[in-house]
Amino acid sequence: MDELIGIGDLAARTGLSHKALRLYGARGLLVPAHVDPRGGARYYGPEQVERARRIALLRGIGMPLSEIGAVLALDGAEADEAVSAYWRRVEAEHSARSALVPYVRRVLSGQEDDTHVVRQRDVPEQKVAHVQRHVSADELPAFLREATEELFTHLTAAGARLSGPVFAIYHGTVSEDSPALVEVCAPTGDAVTPAGRVGVRFEPGHREAYVELTRSQAGYPAVVSAFDTVAAWLARHDLRPSASAREIYYPDWADAAATGRVVDVAWPFHRPATRHEDPPRAERA
Repeated sequence: MDELIGIGDLAARTGLSHKALRLYGARGLLVPAHVDPRGGARYYGPEQVERARRIALLRGIGMPLSEIGAVLALDGAEADEAVSAYWRRVEAEHSARSALVPYVRRVLSGQEDDTHVVRQRDVPEQKVAHVQRHVSADELPAFLREATEELFTHLTAAGARLSGPVFAIYHGTVSEDSPALVEVCAPTGDAVTPAGRVGVRFEPGHREAYVELTRSQAGYPAVVSAFDTVAAWLARHDLRPSASAREIYYPDWADAAATGRVVDVAWPFHRPATRHEDPPRAERA
């Protein structure tokens, strides 16, 4: 006990607030060496001063608390590489967000956006094998890969083939702040039965508005502009969505150039009541 220091002393030595130190304790990153059972006062060992300082440094570069514990468990070159890998990811995310900034500026300033051409098409009823899960934005890429592989494996085992491109239906808004239900669908005209996580159902035929995206436009969060463009187009023409928004993937994604078409962002909608109300078949947003 003679070597322990109170939370006030630790805050003074590290520049961290009492609130931050309590949060780190609650997250298991900086658990007090002793808590007074009578008054709840927190005491820390001398080695925890350095740990608190390292947590503050990692928070200073924006590292989430959920990742800091794993980094603190590393030493030397491994810790160095973990921080470098994190920062490469931050820079890539920043670069991806920068692609969305021009669109946001145009929308907020009331300017016309000419990034995407909105088109329409009719999609027939399809039987689909599907896998679904609630995911957040950072979990989405891995889920899309895993679900697609699971569906391909299931179809292959059943001797079934794809009858159209794989697509993902977004039953809510996927973001960093909250997860949403995402359903990956593989159309097939062959006999296939549900098993495990894989379900089988019929996707209703519909008319949809869509935009075509190149590989350079398809990453998150730049792709948000495409969803927003289609939603704005529907609203402008007084059309109501009939189902959730979706992404339709083309099979040459891996080999496509930056300017190659790899995905369509589409939104099914209710047909206008009369034919003369039909919106133009292709229109810039």
